Parts: sequence; structure tokens; C-alpha cells
Amino acid sequence: MPEYIKKKFVTVKRSSAGLGLFADGDIKKNGLVVEYRGRVVPNKIADDMDSKYLFEINSRKTIDGSTRKNIARYINHSCKPNCEPEIKKGRVFIFAKKNIKAGEEITYDYGKEYFNHYIKPYGCRCFYCVNNGH
Repeated sequence: MPEYIKKKFVTVKRSSAGLGLFADGDIKKNGLVVEYRGRVVPNKIADDMDSKYLFEINSRKTIDGSTRKNIARYINHSCKPNCEPEIKKGRVFIFAKKNIKAGEEITYDYGKEYFNHYIKPYGCRCFYCVNNGH
């Protein structure tokens, strides 16, 4: 397991949207930032769960990332994200879309369905929207 997955290069702290995940050191474009972890549950069960930490990996399975051991759960949504998730062999990895500087918040786009259900009704609090009046 790469060192940075062991929390070496990321830290949880306050952000504009609550708690967030931040880079402790510079992260290169296309670099692996962290893995989204949790127990894998059938989508039928996930559909009935009351959790904001569900990550669907295919038409049958979802990762329940609600455990606090899953530091990727602290990654906030952004309308102009610096990372993106990739699903590989049933696992979810978060990769940098661009070079990320130490101290910068790690973000990705949660997707239209999540955005419309959980974020839009209250207004987006991502750095981009807050600073551009959206």
C-alpha cells in the first residue's frame, strides 16, 4: 500500500463546507490521492440506507464509506474539482486531475444525482461557488 494512503499526505480539517480533506504535500497530476473504502453492500440494501457516504461501484454493488477509517469520506464536492474518482476492479480510487499544492483542499464532483438531492436545495458551498456567487 502506498504511503500516502496511510494518511501521510492528506489531513482532515475545517473547510468552507464543514470538514474536508487537504493535501499535506504536493500531489502530481494523475497521482493517486486516496482510496474510498468501506464495506461493499448490494445496491438493494444501499437503496434503503440513510447515508450520505454511499459510492455506487456498479449496477449491483455500492461501497458504504460511512466508517471514520475511510478518510476519503471527508472529500468535499466541488463544481471545479481537482480530483476524480476511478473505479477499478470493484474499488474506488481518487486521482488528481491537476497538480495539487500542499494545503489545497481535495475535491471531486459528486455527480448530478447527489448534487440535486443533497446540495442544490441548500446551495453549493464549494470554494468555486462561494467565491463566484453561484
